[in-house]
Amino acid sequence: MHKKTAIAQAVSFALAVAAMGSAPAWAQDASSENVARVEITGSSIKRASAETASPVQVISSADLAKSGKGTVAEYLQTLTADGAGSLPTGFGNGFAAGSTAISLRGLGATSTLVLLNGRRMAPFGRADDGQKTFTDLSTVPMEAVERIEILKDGASSIYGADAIAGVVNIILKKDFTGTVVKVQGGESKYRDAEMGKGSVTWGKGNLESDGYNVLVNAEIYGNHELMNKDRAGRNWIGHGDIRPWGYGANGQFAAGYITPGASSATPTGALRDPKTGNFVSLPGCSQFSVTTAQDPAGGCLWYADQFRSMQPQIDGFNLYSRFTKNLENGMQLYAEAGYSKRNTNFTLTPASISPTIAFPPNAKYPTGVINYGSGTGTAIMMSAKHPQNPYGTDVRVRYSMFDVGPSTRYADNEFNRFVVGLKGSAMGWDYDTALLHSQSKLDLRWTNMINMPVLVAALSDPSSKYFPYYIGTQSNKNPASLYAAMVTDATSHSTTQLDIVDFKASRELMQLPGGALGVAVGAEHRREKLDNPSLSGSQDGTINSSYVAAKGDTNISAVFVELAAPVLPTVELSAAARYDKYKNFSSTTPKVGAKWTPLKTFALRGTYSQGFRAPGPAETGTESQSTGSSSVRDPIRCPDGKPAAGGATTTDCSLQIGAVKVGNPNLSPEKSKGYTLGLVWDPLADTSLALDGWKIKRENEINPLPYAEAAALPTAIRADNNLVVNGVVIPNTGTLLLSKAPYRNSSYTEIKGVDLDIKQRIRLGDYGRATVSMNWTHIASWKRAESATTVYQYAGTHGNCDTSNCAGTPKDKISLVASWDKNDWNVTATANYRADMKNIYFEGDKCASVFADGSPAPAGCHLASFTTVDLSARYNLTKQLQLFGSITNLFDKVAPLDPLTYGGMSYNPMDASGAIGRYFKAGARYQF
Repeated sequence: MHKKTAIAQAVSFALAVAAMGSAPAWAQDASSENVARVEITGSSIKRASAETASPVQVISSADLAKSGKGTVAEYLQTLTADGAGSLPTGFGNGFAAGSTAISLRGLGATSTLVLLNGRRMAPFGRADDGQKTFTDLSTVPMEAVERIEILKDGASSIYGADAIAGVVNIILKKDFTGTVVKVQGGESKYRDAEMGKGSVTWGKGNLESDGYNVLVNAEIYGNHELMNKDRAGRNWIGHGDIRPWGYGANGQFAAGYITPGASSATPTGALRDPKTGNFVSLPGCSQFSVTTAQDPAGGCLWYADQFRSMQPQIDGFNLYSRFTKNLENGMQLYAEAGYSKRNTNFTLTPASISPTIAFPPNAKYPTGVINYGSGTGTAIMMSAKHPQNPYGTDVRVRYSMFDVGPSTRYADNEFNRFVVGLKGSAMGWDYDTALLHSQSKLDLRWTNMINMPVLVAALSDPSSKYFPYYIGTQSNKNPASLYAAMVTDATSHSTTQLDIVDFKASRELMQLPGGALGVAVGAEHRREKLDNPSLSGSQDGTINSSYVAAKGDTNISAVFVELAAPVLPTVELSAAARYDKYKNFSSTTPKVGAKWTPLKTFALRGTYSQGFRAPGPAETGTESQSTGSSSVRDPIRCPDGKPAAGGATTTDCSLQIGAVKVGNPNLSPEKSKGYTLGLVWDPLADTSLALDGWKIKRENEINPLPYAEAAALPTAIRADNNLVVNGVVIPNTGTLLLSKAPYRNSSYTEIKGVDLDIKQRIRLGDYGRATVSMNWTHIASWKRAESATTVYQYAGTHGNCDTSNCAGTPKDKISLVASWDKNDWNVTATANYRADMKNIYFEGDKCASVFADGSPAPAGCHLASFTTVDLSARYNLTKQLQLFGSITNLFDKVAPLDPLTYGGMSYNPMDASGAIGRYFKAGARYQF
């Protein structure tokens, strides 16, 4: 019964409000006798032509419907311009789990400005990677979207900070009458991962005849959790153990194995023999691990797919309303209210008793780090008096707490946004002014966390009331009172707030040979606040989680001016400049553009822009600190890509480590320069083409020291299983556990590429009409310079792993859409392609993964390309009732095996549809 809850809720919700129906009447466009003047994203000047000097991709509500995607985020993450650093739904192990985001050009979500109806939204309550604030796309109601405009060059000259990589402006419906009810449900070919969604859109009042319009859209949705083990029969998908495909046992999702002088967390428990210095596993492995091919070194080998989710459980509700009222003298009052609530939960593995955790330094721990595995004075020991200790002395212990169970991470996000504004015309100016308030509240709850002082006492202090804590096969002897004291839920309540007052006005100043000179001016004042406290107990090492917190607020005042000058009938020049004043710095960002149209069917265009990103509270706050994880090759234990002599293993060549990042109040803002040069051409009546080359250089970047470099520093935290060569112990060469990578203004990132957009309309006479379109993005170069001598090239590689959960930077992404309409039918097929990648961290590096025999993996260090085809269909059964359905991953392609990424288990998170498998959706839309 529970499996159908999401679908049942969605259908019930939609049908319950269907009675609000009334006669349909979509808002009509302006009279064809007048030239419609529209405002394009990236400009505040209204113009008759939608083509500006800047490349803008427009996505209509029909495009969204034809795609078969369930959310705005799902659709936007298929864009060819989206790159590394976007946040997929399935990345539940990340800092910002429960959210979704887009990353244009792979520069990160924090360099992509997302607007709703041309204005900002409060950011998500937790910064991605503990550093980067961003807008959560899951708060946007998909059924209320009128269109989305993607500005593919910078627009800081109009909108201010964060528009370095571009702008995504999501424009919602503003004028609608009638009632539309829509319901849909879906499930995979495996009859799991069910989803359900119901929405109602209702509007009343015609602006022209009634002088007002009120619009309300509400949607409820749910998605059921999908576990990695649910794909056990889908080749390597979701498998932590990829030995059947030639890899070693000790991959990044493996635990329980024993290596010289070390052991990872094991469900039986492993004790360190004081005579040999090696760990010995306690008995009973088959009681816990489902892995049959066990560790030859005697460990109890198990893999994360035994517990971990592939996709989270999601329950959400979105509400959007707008009221518009015509006033006297051509003025118009408008108000918008938006509310979103989204609850997600994601299951992870049971806790280990020997974590390395970081927090702000204090008197007891001046380094701010506790190494519970092998730290001097902090390593957890099993007392000599413990009934399970046969050695007669205190010994180190490794244990994964299967008796406690997996941890579930709950992220409950509540978002609201209110706008009230007035627009009209006066003294030849068109003006628009508004007040905006937006807030996000995020409640985190992580279950089955461990109270570390109680755990330490229960294992090592015979005088403690909690002693002894029985582990492994004897855990059934433990009283409930011990678990009540030792196991806890860690919680936090984060808020972000955004308040804005803005004003802008535009008019025509004078006539030029090509038309009217347009000018726009504007001003804005906004206040941004963020309060992201760390999980309870993490501030001093009390629980088994590192400290992640950020706090700060800032006030920004800004003014801008913009010109659009058609100096000749075939030449339009544009220019804009904006001045932003922050507490500690100011920024002036100009932009210029030109468009030459020698023929009605052909135009050349180009822009130059400057942008900036102000350092956020997570980066500058004195109370801000975070600890994340990344895949690295240990430069000490795996030099030149091969395990070092003296005890290193292939595990050291592909490690998951922690990395501490600390706020730096002396940071300067990032600055950028962007260039575009392209053409727009309609060679035939039904053919259109746009080709744009682009380059973005982001300087003075705010980055932590690269994890691979931080791992080589003396400040890195290591275990004490040092390498031993010819009987000589080499100090500070133990297994890498944690690095310290402080924020700094590093050198620059420079990206160059080409976008090609082609659209062909095909007239089929009695057989209807068809449209074929292609969007192709080619990354020619994606390099990041850490210094004058250290430059990393990521184009075509699996990097940048510091910011992209190792999703990689493919050189090519292509989206091909073929759509056919005939009478009441529409059928659309969409093919999405990402190019192959070298399985290396950066160009010129050694292979990041190896097979068990030491050869480069996969396929000679080459991750295959991936292409999927989605199919959707719509049929208008009557004028009021439409039936629709879709099949995602029509041919059920399996995502290539990816041993490096940690965003998906043995598959790349960009290829998620190839992990889930063929997916079916069906629904109905009824308009009263």
